[in-house]
Amino acid sequence: MTELSELWLFGMLLAAFAGGAFGAAIGALPAFIFTGFLVMLGESVKILAGDLSGVAGFDPSSLDQAAAITDQLGFGPLFGPHISFAAGAAASAYAAKKGYMDTGFPYHEAKNIIYAHGPKPDVLIVGGLFGILGYWITTLSVAFNLPWDPIAVAVVLSAFAHRLFLGYPLMGKAEEGILNMKPFKDGKERTQKLAGETKIRLKVEPWLGHQYKWVDVSLLGVVVGILAAFVTYTTSSVFLPFGISAALLLFLNLGVANIPVTHHMALVGSTAVVASTGGEFMEYSMAIMLLTGGLFGFIAALFGELIQRMFYAHADTHLDPPAAAIVLGTLLIAILAMIGIFPSAAWVPLPF
Repeated sequence: MTELSELWLFGMLLAAFAGGAFGAAIGALPAFIFTGFLVMLGESVKILAGDLSGVAGFDPSSLDQAAAITDQLGFGPLFGPHISFAAGAAASAYAAKKGYMDTGFPYHEAKNIIYAHGPKPDVLIVGGLFGILGYWITTLSVAFNLPWDPIAVAVVLSAFAHRLFLGYPLMGKAEEGILNMKPFKDGKERTQKLAGETKIRLKVEPWLGHQYKWVDVSLLGVVVGILAAFVTYTTSSVFLPFGISAALLLFLNLGVANIPVTHHMALVGSTAVVASTGGEFMEYSMAIMLLTGGLFGFIAALFGELIQRMFYAHADTHLDPPAAAIVLGTLLIAILAMIGIFPSAAWVPLPF
């Protein structure tokens, strides 16, 4: 169990501040893409090291080194989403409020998580402070064994925090219904003052203009969940599907049209495969495991869409629907484990 004293480890606070500032400098989405690459690298090295573990002269410490790529780099203070991504989102919210951003972004500028803020001192400081906040939230979640992904919950709570601290509404106005995306389809607009200037923006701003219809999102979730389950079944890595999905966002960042965002579907789907079998998934047929992944990918997709309609589409800043979907999806898996339907919760903490 993580000790509460870890909240005040000076080295980790320095690293979290630097990681948050760096996330602000390069932008939230670019930082998260590197999370994906590091997780892919770390999980691939672990798989290779595991294959070599029976070879004469193999150094078992290399397994720990491989795990560190995922745990300490991909999910640590350098590119952990709770630090670099969350800080990058907070930096955009701050920079938009200060009038630093005029990029032609089609939504509220505070939602622009692709934008790299560079070495602007006050923006870096804001990013650094939110990096520390993300570290604290994650550490507290782990210390109390709260039953969800501790990194994802930090991303979500950090977003609510930057809205609260920077004076943005927590949800935004939903004049035509909180789940209604038709105003976006109809191109309805509104005016709003931003940094002293009147701006015209869409009345409803879905998280992804190409990925918001219930049927489309549902089928995508099934497909991604099946693929994630296949990756986990064949490699025994629960995090590799997440890394692949996150790394593929490079194409979205480069402006390739219609690239879907799927890491929440992948992670919940792969985690369900491990949790539903207590880690002994190779003893089950591949078809059953793929169907399990597809079901939980579907559930995560619906969670993500529900969250984006409630907390993103009508608001002014980025609150990450995939992170919220991972929180809800891993909470569901933990509940199924606690009531005895699943033999374990895989890597998700349990309070007892």
